[in-house]
Amino acid sequence: MSDAVLLTPGPLTTEAEVKAAMQVDWGSWDGAFNDLTASVCRDLVAIVGAERDHDCVPLQGSGTFAVEAALGTLVPRSGKVLVPDNGAYCQRIARILGCLGREARVMPFAEDAAVDPDRIDAALSTDPAITHVALVHCETSTGILNPLEAIGAVVAAHGRRLIVDAMSSFGALPIDARTLAFDALIAASGKCLEGVPGMGFVIARRDVLDGSTGQAHSLALDLADQWQYLRRTGQWRFTPPTHVVAALRVAIDRYRTQGGQAARLARYAGNCAALLDGMRALGFAPFLPRHLQAPIIVTFHSPPDPAYDFGQFYRRVRERGFVLYPGKLTRVETFRVGCIGAIDAATLRRAVEAIGATVREMGIRRIAP
Repeated sequence: MSDAVLLTPGPLTTEAEVKAAMQVDWGSWDGAFNDLTASVCRDLVAIVGAERDHDCVPLQGSGTFAVEAALGTLVPRSGKVLVPDNGAYCQRIARILGCLGREARVMPFAEDAAVDPDRIDAALSTDPAITHVALVHCETSTGILNPLEAIGAVVAAHGRRLIVDAMSSFGALPIDARTLAFDALIAASGKCLEGVPGMGFVIARRDVLDGSTGQAHSLALDLADQWQYLRRTGQWRFTPPTHVVAALRVAIDRYRTQGGQAARLARYAGNCAALLDGMRALGFAPFLPRHLQAPIIVTFHSPPDPAYDFGQFYRRVRERGFVLYPGKLTRVETFRVGCIGAIDAATLRRAVEAIGATVREMGIRRIAP
């Protein structure tokens, strides 16, 4: 059994009340569980002010299951998707589209550069075949925040469709369906809502879901069929992750009691500031400039010292009670430290102390690249 603090982008360290909710067994066809699912879906839609035009469609599995379900169901087989690419999760979207046989146009950006709305505007102006833009809001391979509102305005002005991977931003960063037009917003239970992993969900326009019947590439990942079955019966089509849904119900209750999106963002921002200040004092250099850094996960350059080895570094920090995350960049060696979960700034300061003790123990003298 592990009691280490997870400084990762999910799974996360969760509150005792959330874990306790999984001690109760639920019948998947039972009316009480159907009511539980319905209440969770209503509250997820309300978090982004999308009650008027959108429904929440839950799906078994990780967030990637929900991303694939959204792309495979909502993008017609004749569609073409523009994928701005500044990280690994953007690239995953492009790979999914390739597996689905949907045409994709990948627009590359540097890993330390936010997506530029002007380039999106130019692409949509010159390529009328593009039907959709699939954007990662917060790219957790670096921690960079892409300008969702500005990009959404450009997509809407061109009359195209927007699909948003909000996996690492939903619930913490402000998103408002009353000012942002989107066909689908995708997230999961084990991220900023601080539930446990196992349920993805898509907040999608009802008219788009209604027009997507028969488009899906898959039975299990047919979002429209899942939505229609839920509306008709109140039940999931296939065995639901009952304990995950129960835990998410408690996590959402805790989220609301603690002040909702604004309070969650404030806590994560405090966590991020404590982490950055402490790591800079040790000599570590963040990969991103502060103005591009989302308070979700921070990427740091690996020390160039020959005494540094990530495997050893990870293990020794883990022995001190903190789980870090490996880097995911292609051109420089990095590691990542998450700021989300049921943790506070004091937790991050203790983590920095553990990292500093590990650096000294390993004899690492050169820290900055």
